[in-house]
Amino acid sequence: MKIHEYQAKELLSKYGVSVQKGYMAETPEDAMKMAEALGGDMFVVKAQVHSGGRGKAGGVKIARTIKEVGEVAEKMLGMKLVTNQTGPEGKIVKKLLITEAADIEKEYYLSVTVDNEHAGFVIIASGEGGTEIEVTAVEHPEKIVKEIIPYATGLKDYHARYVAQKMGIAPEHVKQFIIMLKSMYEVLIDKDCSLVEINPLVLTKQGKLLALDAKVNFDDNALYRHPDIAELRDFNEEDPKETEASKYDLNYISLTGNIGCMVNGAGLAMATMDIIKAFGGTPANFLDVGGSATTERVTAAFKILLSDPNVKAIMVNIFGGIMKCDVIASGIVEAARETNLNMPLVVRLDGTNVEKGKEILASSGLKIIPASSMAEAAHLVVKAAKEGK
Repeated sequence: MKIHEYQAKELLSKYGVSVQKGYMAETPEDAMKMAEALGGDMFVVKAQVHSGGRGKAGGVKIARTIKEVGEVAEKMLGMKLVTNQTGPEGKIVKKLLITEAADIEKEYYLSVTVDNEHAGFVIIASGEGGTEIEVTAVEHPEKIVKEIIPYATGLKDYHARYVAQKMGIAPEHVKQFIIMLKSMYEVLIDKDCSLVEINPLVLTKQGKLLALDAKVNFDDNALYRHPDIAELRDFNEEDPKETEASKYDLNYISLTGNIGCMVNGAGLAMATMDIIKAFGGTPANFLDVGGSATTERVTAAFKILLSDPNVKAIMVNIFGGIMKCDVIASGIVEAARETNLNMPLVVRLDGTNVEKGKEILASSGLKIIPASSMAEAAHLVVKAAKEGK
């Protein structure tokens, strides 16, 4: 789960991370009131959408008067912000963050995230932060610092000092840096985060390290432990299909292709998408119904797939283990009837009670295209999607 910058900064500040003073606004009038409350003679107006690269896309503007804050807010609210992360469809700006301006001396990049490879965590940092960090990572990977944090030991001062040295943090600012990094790590652990990122982390001309922007992502599977974090979820920033899928405990991610995929198990989902690509097709989604799918969940999955206007054919790829093939076949038949399925449906079943499952599909009277292997299923569904029948 993602949250907005203003929410991330509020959370980090509770753990001792220094952030700019700022307020969220949803109207130009509110934006002017927030600027007045901040005081000063320069303000930053920032679009609040779940995407990086906002500055380059026109989502971050400087205003020098309260009146100008209102004018900028009026133009920014309701605009479609298109970044390299949103794709061409962009995101509509509905909220703004009004902050005081900072007197910047130097920009850095700093993040802490989960490191599955080493069964721990990793600090990723750079002495060159800001809007060009992605370019830096590609063109100058030597400028990216990585430090593994073992789960058993956790973050220690020597980890932080090593990263500070590699980033070029001056000795007189290292103590500040250690406190900030430890606070980020504490948030990561306490709130079951998958990522805590500050970009840019700035050194002001007054010698203070400050989080100018922040991103915090959470593990969806751990949200039940954090009702306070779950309340921060902004459904307006999510794909409606993904939101609907979450109601049925379905793992769904929209993609850009035209072949809907329904499988049980994340590994099988990845393999299914790969084999569709290998046969010249493009998946429209990642959809894992899990190992204990019910008729209700299968029906919900079909409805979600059919709500995507780009989908031209559907491939169901099920391996029956705990979930028996005859049960899933019954769910497919009932779901196809309830949704009045009117596009090609290719089904490959294998595993427990597979013969019973195939009999149920064959006797359903529905135009279901059976397949005996993943390769055959992929070939048939790609062909059906191209032909439209």
